[in-house]
Amino acid sequence: MDDTELCYTGAKKLARMIRARKVSATEAMRAFIARIEKVNPKVNAIVTFLPELALSAARKLDKNSRSKIFKFKPLTGLPIAHKDIVPTKGIRTTFGSPIFRDHVPTENHAIVDRIAAAGAILVGKTNTPEFAVGAQTFNPIFGATLNPYDLTRTSGGSSGGAAAAVACGMLPFADGSDLGASLRNPGSFCNVVGFRPTPGRVSLFPFPNAWDTLWSIGPIARTVEDAALLFSAMAGPDVRSPTTHAEPGGVFARSLKRGFRKVRVAWSRNLGGLPVDARVTRVLESQRAAFQALGCIVEEAEPDLADADEAFQVQRAVGFVEAYAELLQTHRAQMKDTVVWNIEQGLELSARRIAHANLLRSRVFHAMRAFLDRYDFLLLPATQVPPFPVSEPYVTEINGVKLANYMEWMKSCYLITATSHPAISVPAGFTPEGLPVGLQIVGRYRDDFGVLQLAHAFEGATQAWRRRPAAGG
Repeated sequence: MDDTELCYTGAKKLARMIRARKVSATEAMRAFIARIEKVNPKVNAIVTFLPELALSAARKLDKNSRSKIFKFKPLTGLPIAHKDIVPTKGIRTTFGSPIFRDHVPTENHAIVDRIAAAGAILVGKTNTPEFAVGAQTFNPIFGATLNPYDLTRTSGGSSGGAAAAVACGMLPFADGSDLGASLRNPGSFCNVVGFRPTPGRVSLFPFPNAWDTLWSIGPIARTVEDAALLFSAMAGPDVRSPTTHAEPGGVFARSLKRGFRKVRVAWSRNLGGLPVDARVTRVLESQRAAFQALGCIVEEAEPDLADADEAFQVQRAVGFVEAYAELLQTHRAQMKDTVVWNIEQGLELSARRIAHANLLRSRVFHAMRAFLDRYDFLLLPATQVPPFPVSEPYVTEINGVKLANYMEWMKSCYLITATSHPAISVPAGFTPEGLPVGLQIVGRYRDDFGVLQLAHAFEGATQAWRRRPAAGG
């Protein structure tokens, strides 16, 4: 097996190969380092690169593994790069902001420790837009991350660096975060899996608001099986993060195989009238039969999410005040316009409107809960447009419909965010121009495993994930 094929080997299989000593951790790490050195200059996905640190850790692992008492862990020897909004102790974390260009945290994010405890080896940090704001990955420190399927297009965001790196075989998997679309959008744009779990599955510590339930942290991988593997290491309770669930992450390491005969799924072309690019619709409609072939009962239906937009936009703006209002006072000139706009939008909110948004979000949750009492899953577009030119900060119009702000082109994702239900983007095919399109699968509250199972079955039926990007070589 040459180095390219080794780097495109699935994470679960590669972990087995390392355990069986068919390949050493050092050999695997050398292959990934060489691949990053070759491919990353084309796409700009990994922005802090730590080859010496990673290689040293791999050599130490190989030496220790010769001991009879050594115990291999689920991710032993696999490389990982954390999104550049995830604090890493002693390693630069910029949040994509010039304010934090030289920032070096003094403590790790919870997922950094958990993924390391599962045996993975840190090789760097992945690119993100400033403060992870917007589904287009660019910032004034590192520039833009390009789409590996078309270098003139965006990789999406805000986990665009992670998605592009995984798509190109520079990493077997990566972590990301999702407020409005930031795992699902780059997953769709880069032909990889982006899984936004139920909020509380993964610790947010040290997130400023310990009680936040709008953000969610999850995995990106080339296959659902590999996403579930990383997720099993990330998920689980954390006393420092009071919204976390008691169920341990290890439950997601089980086999994803499941029959779907007579399982009822709802098919939605546009979630109640959202503008969706015709190319996206054509790709997804061509895959509807895949669910019927799996034995599913597919019916056209969608929940009433009329209240979701107000609930999401208000709660998002409040979150910006919590996280960045003080920075706005001291560093306004160094913050991009969309960040400033969102903070100021939050500062202008009345207590009455905030309270109303909280109540609306409860209504939205119950609307989705009741809808998924009738259906097991909801299927809809992960993105309303294919990857767009990287020179455009965000989409301003779809099908002749003018959009009100920089977020509105992400509604097919952020309206789902407001419901708190788990959602995944899984590769579904390509436009005539060769641009990836993802399908979004939404499941019942806390049925994260069921979402992974259906995504795994769909992926096996379609095989869209196997098409590698030209930039990947």
